[in-house]
Amino acid sequence: MNVSPAQFLVMMLIAVASSLAIFRHADRNGRTHATAWGIGAFLAAGVVVPTYIVSVWLRKRRPAAPL
Repeated sequence: MNVSPAQFLVMMLIAVASSLAIFRHADRNGRTHATAWGIGAFLAAGVVVPTYIVSVWLRKRRPAAPL
């Protein structure tokens, strides 16, 4: 499969944007290992991004711990 330079640039921009979005969301919401989530989203977006979305969804559904 031959990838043109323009196609490669578009793929890299998508990967960088998704990893920055995941990192920023994780960092702002106090998730542990926000950097690892961002790096993982860049390297293996097909696995990490859906996993992150599901973990955020499950965390929101969990009742808050009593103080």
